[in-house]
Amino acid sequence: MEKIVWDQSFSVGVQKIDKQHKKLIDMINQLIDAENPSVRSEAVSDTLMDMTDYATYHFQAEEELMQEYQYPHLDRHHLQHMDFIRKTAELATDTVELQQTVPAELLSFLKNWLVSHILESDMRYKDFFDTKGGS
Repeated sequence: MEKIVWDQSFSVGVQKIDKQHKKLIDMINQLIDAENPSVRSEAVSDTLMDMTDYATYHFQAEEELMQEYQYPHLDRHHLQHMDFIRKTAELATDTVELQQTVPAELLSFLKNWLVSHILESDMRYKDFFDTKGGS
């Protein structure tokens, strides 16, 4: 699987959020670099734990910014974040149950969800924050 390469198309125009997105991408790329991780590998369990912790931190920071500037689609955005947390919790359970499909499923989910979330959902607030001076 190809790594995610950060470029300006990922920038939401809010430096703090862009920095957090870069960190999330780095986490995914570390898992991509792991050679054939198994469900029992530290790479899988560490990525799940780190990603869940950091994503929760990031979602909170992003939602606080949205709340501060009264972003009109905060509730919808929050639901997307909750779906991510639910799915990563399911994958963590699958890891404990040693389901062999977890590494591939985890990598595919993280990469696809994050890229589409940034490029679609997060881009919806780019102009909003720009007009509010929220960078």
